[in-house]
Order: sequence, then C-alpha cells, then structure tokens
Amino acid sequence: MKFSEILNHIDASPEESSLVKHKELDPEIVGIASVDQAERGTLSYVEGGEFAKFVQTTVASALILPSDEELQKVAEERGIAWVAVSQPKLAFAKAIALFYQPYQPEPGIHPSAVIDPSAILGKEVYVGPNVVISAEATIGDKVTIYGNVVIYPQVEIGPGTILHANCTIHERSKIGANCLINSGSVIGAEGFGFVNTPEGLYKVHQSGYTVLEDEVEVACNTAIDRPSVGETRIGKNTKIDNLVQIGHGCQIGTNCAISGQAGMSGGVRIGNRVILAGQAGIANKANIGDGTIIAAQAGIHRDTQPGQTISGSPGISHPTYLKASAIYQRLPEMYKTLKRIKKQLKIK
Repeated sequence: MKFSEILNHIDASPEESSLVKHKELDPEIVGIASVDQAERGTLSYVEGGEFAKFVQTTVASALILPSDEELQKVAEERGIAWVAVSQPKLAFAKAIALFYQPYQPEPGIHPSAVIDPSAILGKEVYVGPNVVISAEATIGDKVTIYGNVVIYPQVEIGPGTILHANCTIHERSKIGANCLINSGSVIGAEGFGFVNTPEGLYKVHQSGYTVLEDEVEVACNTAIDRPSVGETRIGKNTKIDNLVQIGHGCQIGTNCAISGQAGMSGGVRIGNRVILAGQAGIANKANIGDGTIIAAQAGIHRDTQPGQTISGSPGISHPTYLKASAIYQRLPEMYKTLKRIKKQLKIK
C-alpha cells in the first residue's frame, strides 16, 4: 500500500496532508513498526519526548510526526516520507487497522456448547466449544463467545460484544453493545459482603446488578463485583486493564482508564475521564472528581476535587508530593544536621 493511500485512510485533514514533503517519494508500505525497531518498507510515528532522537537513526520508509519543524527537517534531510498531524499516535492507530484486524470466527454454534432452551440468541452469533449459556440469558446480534465461557441465568449481552475464552458472566449482569471482556475476567460475581456478629461473619446475599455500558473493555483476570442492593456500573467507553478489582456498588463514569492492579473498595464513585495508574487504591465510598489523575501506587482515602493529579499514600496533590519527595531524599542529611545541632546545644 502506498503511503499516500494510507494518508487517505487515516483521515488526515487537507492541511495536514499538504505538509507531506518529497511528494515524489511515495514509498510502498508493507507493515508498521515502532520507530526504534522499524525496517525498510514500514511506517512508524513519533510524538516527541525520548523517542524524538530515533528520527535521526530509524530506517522506516515513512513517519507520522508532530508539528515539530526540527523533527520534520531531520526526516526531510534523511529522505524519509512524512506527514505532520496534531495527534500522531491516533493517526498511527488508524494505520494499524489497515494492516491488522483481530480474528473473527464465522457465526455458528459449536456442538459441544450447552445452551438452555430458554436462552435467546440473536442473529450471526458465534458460540465456541464448551460454552455454557444458562436459562433466560439474552445474547444480542453478532456477539462472539469464545470457548469455555460461562454465562449465568438472566444475563444480558448487547450486540457486537466479544467474550474471550474462559471469562465468566454471573447472574444479574447486563453488558452493553460492542463491549470486550478478556480471558479470565469475572463480571458480576458476589461482592465481599458480611456482617460481623458475636457468632462470626454473617453473609449478606448480593442481590444487586452489574452493568457495563456500551464499548466498555475489560482486560484479563479482572473482577467486577455485584452489590447487595442497587448496582455496580461501569460507564460508556471506559477501559479497564488486567488484574483490576472493582468492588460492589462502585460507580465509574465514562471514558475512564484504569491501569493494571488498581483496586477500589465498595461504594467508590469515579467521575468521567478519570485515569487510575497501576496499583492505585481507593478506599471505601471515596468520590473521585471528573478528570482526576491518580498516580501509580497512590492510596486515596478521601474525596478528590475535579481535575487534580494525586500522588503518594495517603494521596496528596502532585505538586505537594514532589516537594515532599525532595525533602524525603534529604532526610539522612537533615538527621545528621539535627544531631550536630543537638550536640552543640547539649540536648539529649
């Protein structure tokens, strides 16, 4: 595929396309690669930062660049076809789709699948080997269910959703359209609910619902629990990484990104466009404002205001955290100074 054809597919604006230099250079692109591992015939991209240096050494035949005249000049001098766009990573993501599409099996039901007669299946559904679909489950059109998936009674799966091998969807779960649940994840299992009594822990049945709105993606080995009453809800287009724990009754907004090993206790409320970095933890019933960024390994014990960046445990504002970190590194020196002052003042 010619580089010029790729530009048409990635929807570069006319202004952006006009920035392509060496118009006589329209290389044939046979694949895509990261800029530091690219080979001849491949397309790559640079957003800036630490990868900018690779523009001087890459052997990629074409590059998607930011609006950085210095990088563009280097690419031009090296005879590399390029285009400058406002969001290089987004343009590259669109280019990837031209060279790779996830495997999609043909519709059909494997003979080893066990489907309750009361379950309702839509059109063009694929049901893989050893799948179990229980009573009164409803499966939408063009749903893909890979091998060994278990769907409990009364589950609803929206059209176009993909359930990868070995995931489990428990009762009282409602999954929207075009969602993706990866292998090993468990949606709607019982929340961790007990009452402490003199005789021991008394189990609270989890009679609530788990709702995933449209276009939610859940990576491998993540657990999203259902509550005793009410619902656990994940907002539209939220993306959840591997090994995440979402407790019963949590309410997560739209367009959030939750990284691996993050966890939240029951009743947590998260606004829209929130980012949780790896191993971030949120305590019971904390409210996280819209647009908040929670740094890696941060521990949140109280409500946060919208738009903050929170670091550390317990979590504090990121600028304060940076100052505290700088002081922390100087503690040995400060301790020596304190000992010297105490000795001078004859303080025990």
